[in-house]
Amino acid sequence: MKKLTIVFALLVSFMLILSACGKDEKANEAKKKDNKTAEKQDLLAKIKEDGKLLIGTEGTYAPFTFHDESGKLTGFDVEIATEVAKRLGLEPEFKETQWDAIFAGLDAKRFDMVANQVGIRPDRQEKYDFSDPYIKSAAVLITHKDNDKVKSFEDVKGLNSAQSLTSNYGDMAKKYGANLVGVEGFTQSVELLASKRVDVTFNDRISFLDYMKQRPDAPIKVVATSEEASVSGLMFRKDSDTLVAEVNKALKEMIDDGTYTKISEKWFGEDVLK
Repeated sequence: MKKLTIVFALLVSFMLILSACGKDEKANEAKKKDNKTAEKQDLLAKIKEDGKLLIGTEGTYAPFTFHDESGKLTGFDVEIATEVAKRLGLEPEFKETQWDAIFAGLDAKRFDMVANQVGIRPDRQEKYDFSDPYIKSAAVLITHKDNDKVKSFEDVKGLNSAQSLTSNYGDMAKKYGANLVGVEGFTQSVELLASKRVDVTFNDRISFLDYMKQRPDAPIKVVATSEEASVSGLMFRKDSDTLVAEVNKALKEMIDDGTYTKISEKWFGEDVLK
């Protein structure tokens, strides 16, 4: 009888210990969740308290982020980020870094946000938060302005296309049957087009708009645009929900009141979100 009593007592004790462990585990999980929520709130609160929004950018990527002739940091992304900070009641403080180090800089909390035409892709979304898209661009087919024969992507079969050989646009040209003529960049492609040494080039709509803004007399034109468009957003560390929400609110206000269109037309001649 004593043995049974001892065994029963041990079982009861064991069950009480398991129950206590379960409660402790739940309490720890709840605490972690509360801490995580607090961290999210604390980031925005800390930024508001400091009065500054730290922004990572290259500073060498015209027309998005670069230095003008006077040495001042400027560009489309710089103006967008500056306006966002202003609407959040914050002073923008830009931290320049190379593209290869921009993600690591965000991870290391050197800045709160990245403004550098960062494409929103599934692999990046796994690790980072993004604002709503503020840049939209698609692949375009560009020809000499006198070329009336090429009107679609399918028309380039057998023609010479000026492309960076390792680029996505080079792959696109090959897909449609064009013969690739290797170049180092968009400017060289346009030079070959202007002299009619090639027939076409595939490239980014934003690059075309920027080039035409700088050289409106260039003898080139867009004859076809891809239906698929890529989008870019302002980038943040994961769990920056409250900050992202505030930034999205500011972006929407900028779009609604025409500020975004004004900045976009200044740099590209048209609204690059349409």
